[in-house]
Amino acid sequence: MKIIENKIFPEERALYGVDEVELLNCRFEGEEDGESALKEARNVSLKDCYMDLRYPLWHDENVALERVEMTAKCRAALWYSHRIVVKDSKLHGIKALRECSDIELLNTSVISPEFGWRSHRILGKNISVESEYGFFESSHISIANLQYKGKYSFQYVHDLVIEDSVLDTKDAFWHTKNAIIRNSVVKGEYLAWYAEDITFENCTISGTQPLCYCKNLKLINCKMENCDLSFEYSDVDADIVGEVLSVKNPKSGKIVADNYGKIILTEDSKIKCEAQILKRGN
Repeated sequence: MKIIENKIFPEERALYGVDEVELLNCRFEGEEDGESALKEARNVSLKDCYMDLRYPLWHDENVALERVEMTAKCRAALWYSHRIVVKDSKLHGIKALRECSDIELLNTSVISPEFGWRSHRILGKNISVESEYGFFESSHISIANLQYKGKYSFQYVHDLVIEDSVLDTKDAFWHTKNAIIRNSVVKGEYLAWYAEDITFENCTISGTQPLCYCKNLKLINCKMENCDLSFEYSDVDADIVGEVLSVKNPKSGKIVADNYGKIILTEDSKIKCEAQILKRGN
């Protein structure tokens, strides 16, 4: 593998199409304001590099980033690329990852609106993400120790596992299918509307009007804090520790909790609602 060390690359397509290259302590910046520095590259490793230019890694194969900083100017950094490992790095440009596959994100900070769109087979561990519409229409995602902040996360995602994480979000998991969220804190509003085959296990859920219009929704040993108008028109099997602020018109299944602030069953419901709503011990 060719080693390139301590170089500055300011120009457009500076390393276009390279193969078997290791870049050490290099910088992609300069007055030329070039773009697409490593487009169509193969088998590329970057360590201790700084990237301040647009579109650096498009249509690439086998990319490894370690201790790489991508600034806010490094927009749309990884698109249409496959077999990517990002470790101990900063992805801080808008739309940092899109239409990629076979991705590992390890000990990495992401500040990137519209991050992770239409990407598949994502493995993440010890990552922080600030994003709107994070992971939109992506699939086969497994993440542990995620700190997520931003609106509209994990919409239209399928085959998802999240563990030991804190999600501070809104409209999360809309239309999501085949998902498990374990041992996590989920804060937000309008959680998981229209989701199918979604399970929350050992989670704390907070926010208004969660878990409506769901199919095959499961809550296992979960807490619900400040959750009003929950489960409207959902097929639900829920085991809840503590009180639910209010439950409204659950379609089918069974809800068990220690207490309920209100149970709302309206005569003007558009769907026949026959779910059991039970107090634990009764």
